[in-house]
Amino acid sequence: MARLAAAAEQGFRAVEYMAPYPYDARELAAALSDHSLTQALFNLPAGDWEAGERGLACLPGREAEFRDGVATALRYAETLGCTRVNCLAGRRPDTVTPAAARATMVANLRFAASEFKRAGVRLVTEPINCFDIPGYFVNRTAEALSIIDDVGSDNLFLQYDVYHAQRMEGELGATLSAHIGRIGHIQIADNPGRHEPGSGEINYRWVLKHIDALGYDGWVGCEYKPRDGTVAGLGWMAPFR
Repeated sequence: MARLAAAAEQGFRAVEYMAPYPYDARELAAALSDHSLTQALFNLPAGDWEAGERGLACLPGREAEFRDGVATALRYAETLGCTRVNCLAGRRPDTVTPAAARATMVANLRFAASEFKRAGVRLVTEPINCFDIPGYFVNRTAEALSIIDDVGSDNLFLQYDVYHAQRMEGELGATLSAHIGRIGHIQIADNPGRHEPGSGEINYRWVLKHIDALGYDGWVGCEYKPRDGTVAGLGWMAPFR
């Protein structure tokens, strides 16, 4: 709860984090209200994180667990007033073919998108680079969009993480321009190191202005590892205040 207070003290109006599930949803909702914060996003249950799992969507045989996770996420989203939930694809085991993983993910996303739509919550799914998470099933924007096309839901969108996109494909401006209408959430970090904007090779002054110019009206999540502490790492925001 202290992190929510710290976010508000630094001027943030919304927060996101991987998973609210270790905490009581009502206590989180009260803390959000106390600090006038919006819950922008959290992830669906991702399996056994400590054991290296990074999502369940592409895993055949885990469909019942995935559906239970959807129900849990919906309960939290309702209590927290959260209108975006991210689905992690997961790592594809060597024993599962790409075709089987894709078919499983499409079916799981179709179910989840429908359930979330009834609750007025948008579902997003993101590509993640293969360097940070080896074996992750969806690595590139085009791969994610192809799966989204197969799902065929109007309640499934791309989560565009600029850091992951830079590591896998580059062409940030062109990709954002081409797909902005299908992007439901954006996250940022610089490369190399996944540190704060301005620490690496990405021209965030240009990228963020470009996102604004495209008419994106959603949240931008700061999913980075500050080099010298959270507060010290916020200096990059000064030109945008």
